[in-house]
Amino acid sequence: MRVAYMKDCYRAGVYMDWFYTVSGFAVGFIVGVTGVGGGSLMTPLLVLVFGIAPATAVGTDLLYAALTKMGGSWAHGRRGTIDWEVVKLLVLGSLPASALSMALLHYFALDESYLKAVITSMLSVALLLTAIALILQPWLQKMGQHKNRKSVGLDPRHLRLATIASGFILGVLVTISSVGAGALGVVLLLFLYPRMQGTKIVGTDIAHAVPLTLFAGLGYAVMGLVDYGLLGSLLIGSLPGVWLGSHLGAKIPDRILRPILAAMLMLISTKLMLQ
Repeated sequence: MRVAYMKDCYRAGVYMDWFYTVSGFAVGFIVGVTGVGGGSLMTPLLVLVFGIAPATAVGTDLLYAALTKMGGSWAHGRRGTIDWEVVKLLVLGSLPASALSMALLHYFALDESYLKAVITSMLSVALLLTAIALILQPWLQKMGQHKNRKSVGLDPRHLRLATIASGFILGVLVTISSVGAGALGVVLLLFLYPRMQGTKIVGTDIAHAVPLTLFAGLGYAVMGLVDYGLLGSLLIGSLPGVWLGSHLGAKIPDRILRPILAAMLMLISTKLMLQ
């Protein structure tokens, strides 16, 4: 009887591992096609579909994001499409914000239901902001390409402070929800540095996301809020998914993809708010 029960548990575990892998492939494919960070899709999927506890979903997704973005950061670094000075300023704001956010989460962990409510609320807000960022991004890119628009009206000293403040905002959002390091980070950089090349904007955003998500993910790991089996299953699926999506993405018009993805994120955000 006990042997049969163990076999059933094993089969259920293998089934779920493959289900996670297939889901990782689907999210990776969408990320490869759209370029939007997987956190805006992966964390809601883990919470709403698989019923993973929000804190564990965020912690696991943060390490997942750090590992998947390392390759992109390395590639951009080799091509020289990273502004390391801007990355340093963002990190000066984001890592202290991440440490503060984790300290608060650890404090509120005494009340599990309250912790769940905080993370779910922040996740829904971050998804809504990401959807808005997706809609605004093409407009900001066009504004940045306009010959007469040389700056956002900030002198270098104020621009540095604004960049650090942007890093702080991203640090809070990413640490508590695992969402924001992709589209939202790009939009903030487009607004602050309108004359920076598009590829350098993306490269700088990815390079900043690596230390932020790794730092926050390790913080969750210390608190025991990372599912390593789930992490491995997601990576097995997502890496080939990203590769395939990046090769097929050029064939799908961006003007079609962005509104669809933005609408999907808004629906997910509404669903989380109504939970």
